[in-house]
Amino acid sequence: MLLGVACVITTSSLAQVTDDVTKSYTQSIPGSTQVYEMVAIPGGAYMMGSPATEKGRKPDEGPQHKVQIEPFWMGKMEVTWDLFDLFAFKNMEKEMANRTPGFDLTKTDAATRPSPPYVDMSFGMGREGYPAINMTQYSAIHFCAWLYAKTGVFYRLPTEAEWEYACRAGTQTPYSFGADAKLLGQYAWYNGNSDGSYKQVGKKKPNPWGLHDMHGNVMEWTLDQYYPDYYAKKAKGEVKEPYAKVTQLYPNSVRGGSWDDDPAVLRSAARTPSAPAWKLLDPQAPKSEWWLTSASFVGFRVVRPAKKPSEEEIKAYYNPPLIEEY
Repeated sequence: MLLGVACVITTSSLAQVTDDVTKSYTQSIPGSTQVYEMVAIPGGAYMMGSPATEKGRKPDEGPQHKVQIEPFWMGKMEVTWDLFDLFAFKNMEKEMANRTPGFDLTKTDAATRPSPPYVDMSFGMGREGYPAINMTQYSAIHFCAWLYAKTGVFYRLPTEAEWEYACRAGTQTPYSFGADAKLLGQYAWYNGNSDGSYKQVGKKKPNPWGLHDMHGNVMEWTLDQYYPDYYAKKAKGEVKEPYAKVTQLYPNSVRGGSWDDDPAVLRSAARTPSAPAWKLLDPQAPKSEWWLTSASFVGFRVVRPAKKPSEEEIKAYYNPPLIEEY
C-alpha cells in the first residue's frame, strides 16, 4: 500500500527549478530553446513486483517485497531527440547556443559524448518530439552528466524500484489504470495500435501522477543490472542496496514495454533484460559503447532525487565502468 499523498500535476502548476520536492517544475536547457518537465513524485512505501495470480506474470517479478521510496522528481515525458541531439552532436549544441546567446559553452567542453552514429538512429520513424532511441545505458548515463554540466542540477537514471513506484502511481493493479488490458490503447502505444513505429511523446493519457508513456512507446533504461533472482534475494535480506549496480555489460534492466510489445510486457511490474542482440547490426569491432542498432524500442527518462548527492557520489554515478563488447 502506498504511504504517501498522490499529487495531481497540471501544466499550469509547472514552475522553474525548485528545491521543494512537492512541486513540479520545468527545467530550461541553457543555450537552447529546449525545456524538460519534471513531475514531483511523493515518497512512500509499496509492494514491488507482481502477485503470483497476475496475468502475464513472469518468475523474475517475485516475490513481492516492500520497498521504501524517498521523494524525487521524474521526467514527465521520455527524453526526445530534440534534447538528446544537443548532447550527442556538439556542433548542434554550438549552433543552438549561437542562436540563444548568454550560455558559456565551455561548461560542457569536458562532456564525454557519443561517437557519431553510422546511420540515422531514428531509422526514419520521426525525430522532432519523438523519444530518443537506440542509445546504450552507458550513453544515457553520460547524457545525465552532460545535463548536470549544462544546468547545475543533478539528474540520473531511475532505479528499477523508483521506476516501478512512479509507474504504479499508487496503484496495485497490473497497469496504472487498472487491470483491463482493453483500455491500454488510451494510455499506451504498443503492438496493437502503433502501426510498427514509436510515436511522439505525450499523446496518450498520463498515469495518476501525470507521467506520460510509462506504459509503452519505448522501453526505458534504469540504473540496475538485471538479475532474475534479485527480488528473491531482496526478500531474504541478502541484498540491501537500493539498486543492483552494474558490473557487467549484459543484462541491464529496462522497463515499461514498447510500441513493439504485447500488453503483458507493458505491465507496471514487467522486467526486461537487455541483450547482445540489440547491437546485432553494428558492423564495428569493437561494437559501439554508445549506440544500439537493433533496439529502436529503447529510450529513457531521467529523475532527480530530493537530496543532492555529494560531488564524489555524483562522479561515481556519471563515470560507470566502460565495458567494451567485441
